[in-house]
Amino acid sequence: MLFNPLRTSFLSLQRTSSFIPTPQKTIFNLAFSVATATARMDSQSPCVLVLSGKSASERELIKSMKENASLKLADDAKLLTFLQSEKGWQSEKDEFNFDTYMASLTTTCFGRVLLWSPRLPSTQDVVSLNFCEIPIGSVCIADVQFKGRGRSQNIWESPKGGLLFSFTIQMEDGRVVPHVQYVVCLAVTEAIKDLALKNGIPPLDVRIKWPNDLYLNGLKVGGILCTSTYKAKKFNVSAGVGLNVDNDKPTTSLNAALQKLTCDYHLRREDITSAFFNKFEHLFHVLINQGFKPLEELYYKTWLHSGQRITVQDQDLRVENVVTVQGLTSSGYLLAIADNGEMCELHPDGNSFDFFKGLVRRKLM
Repeated sequence: MLFNPLRTSFLSLQRTSSFIPTPQKTIFNLAFSVATATARMDSQSPCVLVLSGKSASERELIKSMKENASLKLADDAKLLTFLQSEKGWQSEKDEFNFDTYMASLTTTCFGRVLLWSPRLPSTQDVVSLNFCEIPIGSVCIADVQFKGRGRSQNIWESPKGGLLFSFTIQMEDGRVVPHVQYVVCLAVTEAIKDLALKNGIPPLDVRIKWPNDLYLNGLKVGGILCTSTYKAKKFNVSAGVGLNVDNDKPTTSLNAALQKLTCDYHLRREDITSAFFNKFEHLFHVLINQGFKPLEELYYKTWLHSGQRITVQDQDLRVENVVTVQGLTSSGYLLAIADNGEMCELHPDGNSFDFFKGLVRRKLM
């Protein structure tokens, strides 16, 4: 039995401002990097996947994965796997630094097994297809994506300069599954705050646009994608993050914003990723053990919508009404109040590219 509560709960969206639709979609950014253009033209060549583990037991595990050739790509694409310790792969100076990442990672589960590639079709596909072959909490990171997953089956190209990763989560309580995307968003914003505090740099006010976009100074800087299947009484969740760290086209990036603040510090993808998992593991434990309620205050301080006035449609999609956003309902949708005092729950209609241009009002009983 396959069930996707996250898709029905409006989670099928991963769009960062560096993600570029392929030619069958509208091209928003023609400034392709050389790496991205090459990746698109050479999408049939083998992809390289380098495996790393933090502990000795995890390194033994990835060695077994390599020896058994247990990892695969979608559509039977060619895949070459290497251990980090092997010499069969070459690392360039601007590629992801395993040692820097692992040194800052303090988790007990998440992010400890790393699958890195200079070029992949989609990190989300890698963790989804290999969910049962890799430990829970494993992360796949790519420097470039040429078939990134997006909402409404959009395909995105992601050039260098972005932090692009997906990781695995397993959950048993379906009531909190729709909230996991909010915890991922919150972990990103909190990780960036922690790095600023740790390094004495100006804080970057990264905010959450419901349900799963990240904004900086009014411009989109990142996005989240979560999908799941239900099997053996557990929800297998694949969570993806896309964040503009250095690529500031067509909107902005974290480091571009720091430069405007006359800051010489340069955020690194490795530091952001380890800080993310350190933060996410804590927030996830709160979600699992106590639900989303203890996290609401922090979430509302970070999102953009408290008190926002928006126009929505009734369930028949004919009558438009203006309501005021109050927060989230227990099911993870938007809670709003109409001018007559009636409380309602807002759902996306599934068609509009912008969630806030396609919200449907449903009365709360």
